[in-house]
Amino acid sequence: MGDFWTNTDKPFFKINPSFKFLIIAALFIVYLCVRNLNTMIWATVLFLILYFLVNGFPAKFSFWMIILTFIVSFLGTAAMILFGKGTHVLFHWYLIMISEESLARGVLIGLRTFIFTMIGMILASTTMPVPFFYSLMQQLKVPVRYAYGCLAAFRMLPMMAEEFVHIRQAMIVRGMMQKKGARAAYERMKHYALAMLAQSIRRAQRTAVAMEAKRFSMTEARTYYYEIGWSRYDLYFLVVILCTVALSFLLSHWMPLTPFTDVIDN
Repeated sequence: MGDFWTNTDKPFFKINPSFKFLIIAALFIVYLCVRNLNTMIWATVLFLILYFLVNGFPAKFSFWMIILTFIVSFLGTAAMILFGKGTHVLFHWYLIMISEESLARGVLIGLRTFIFTMIGMILASTTMPVPFFYSLMQQLKVPVRYAYGCLAAFRMLPMMAEEFVHIRQAMIVRGMMQKKGARAAYERMKHYALAMLAQSIRRAQRTAVAMEAKRFSMTEARTYYYEIGWSRYDLYFLVVILCTVALSFLLSHWMPLTPFTDVIDN
C-alpha cells in the first residue's frame, strides 16, 4: 500500500498526523458554518491549489478524484437548484423552478461538498497509515487494541482485492463469466460475496487470535517501534492553513464574485 504514495518527501508528510487530523477536523466545522457564497468560492480555489501542491498521490489518480468530486458536488447542487424555492424566478417549467435564491443555495452546497472532499484528500494524500495510527496511540491516547485493529483491517484491503481477482480468474476458467443476463449476474455476485465473506471471517479470526497472543488487549503502557513526535513542520502547516482560510475570507471581502453574502437570509 505504501507504493500508492508516489512522493513522500513533501513537507506535509512530515507533520504530526494527529495534529494534522485535528486541524482538518476544525476546518470542517469552520466551513460548515460559512454562508457567504464568495468565501466558499475563494476557499474552493485556494484549497484546490493547495491540494495539487502538497498531495502525494499519482497525478492520474488525483485528476480522476477531482472529476469524481466535481460530479458528486454537481449532483448535490442540481437537486437544490432545480427544485428549490425563491422569489426571483429565473426559469419555471412544470416541477422545475430555478430562482436566484435556489441557485445560490445549490452552488453553496456544491462548493461545501467540494471543499470538504479537498480538505479530506489533503489529509489522506499526505498521511501514511502506520504513522497515523501510531500517532493516534501516542498523542491522542487511543487504546492500543482499537488502533492496531484498524491498522490490521487497513492492511487487509489489498489482500481482499487480490482475493477478488483470484475468484474472478477461477470463475473465468470454469466458464461462469460467459453466461449473460440478470440471473447470471446475480449468481456471480452471490459467488463473490460468499467466497469473500468466508475468507474474511477466517482471516479476521486468525488476526484476532494473533493479536491476543501478542497481548494487544492489555491496558498497561506499551513501547512503540515508531516514536511520533513534533517538529517545526507542524508550525508551518498551521501557518499555511490559517493563511489559506484567512485569504479566502479576505478575498471574498476585497473581490466579491457574487452579491450573495448570506445565502440563508437571502
